[in-house]
Amino acid sequence: MNIQINGENRPFSGATLAEWLKDNPPQAPFAVSVNTIFIPKTRYAETALNEGDKIEIVRPVVGG
Repeated sequence: MNIQINGENRPFSGATLAEWLKDNPPQAPFAVSVNTIFIPKTRYAETALNEGDKIEIVRPVVGG
């Protein structure tokens, strides 16, 4: 299946957000949304990914 990560289409053969993050670990700290819905870390393993899902991985901005 194909999913979109931060606007870029990518193939994915797994089933859950946790699987994708295990294979593609972002630099910590980060937050994740799937189809514009924030996903808490405790729900990564139960969040199924489907064809065409849009995942955004964001890092906090620090500074002044």
